[in-house]
Amino acid sequence: MSKSKVVAAPPPVMIEDTSLSRAWARVLVQVLTAAGTEIAPLVLSLSGFGNAGVPREEPPVRRELDRLLRRKGRRSVEDVAFTIFPQRLWEMSRGDRNRLFMLYRATFPRWRAMNRTANGRGLYFERLVMYGRGPCDGNQLEWILDQFGSRAGVRRSMLQATVFDPARDHVASAQLGFPCLQQVSFEPTAAGLVMNAFYATQQIFDKAYGNYLGLAQLGAFMACEMKMPFARLNVMVGIAKLERISKTDTEFGPLLAVTNALVAPPSGTLVRATVLPAAPGATP
Repeated sequence: MSKSKVVAAPPPVMIEDTSLSRAWARVLVQVLTAAGTEIAPLVLSLSGFGNAGVPREEPPVRRELDRLLRRKGRRSVEDVAFTIFPQRLWEMSRGDRNRLFMLYRATFPRWRAMNRTANGRGLYFERLVMYGRGPCDGNQLEWILDQFGSRAGVRRSMLQATVFDPARDHVASAQLGFPCLQQVSFEPTAAGLVMNAFYATQQIFDKAYGNYLGLAQLGAFMACEMKMPFARLNVMVGIAKLERISKTDTEFGPLLAVTNALVAPPSGTLVRATVLPAAPGATP
């Protein structure tokens, strides 16, 4: 009887950076220069946040990505980030989290109605603050913050919130666009707040940058309310996928030019214009 060959599972791809834009660019280069269109698993760790927990970004990368997303009929980076944390509403609330939660509850039906195809099953922040059951009327973030602020020595396993709900999300549909983010957890450390996020799958092209931005904004909000700096964001992804765009799409050119300028790939792995054309006049 023949023995079947044992195939080793691929090792995790680990990316650590102090720039959100460069971290995402490194993910993109990784998948473009490797065989296939998936990274499984991916571990991304981001630090270097500003005083208010603002992540560092490189405007050329964000600008060219948004342009390509618009040409492909996809949502902007800001719109994707808003599904995880409503930064605009937080700024309107002027540091009052109760007002933030009130504004979000009042306006959520409008956000869902704006894109029922994408948002019909809900939004990530909605699951975090309007889960449908549990303490604080399902507001998991408020419960975490209330417990953390009420006494010293709160058990660390308490500081987590879930998005995935088997009662609503264990369905037999062939494709389900929501929720890919399963859970977030918060870890107070001597350096500040460390936030962890867990994804079953993630779309590298049309979602990942906005996901990282929204998670960073959520982490900054929680760190502010917990009265500590935001130190690190860790994102664990089971399968990161490049879909809805081909590796050889000629419209990748301008975005590829700025990512090549930002990321220094290992020798011999530079994504060249002969494979994916760069912007006119750009040097590959």
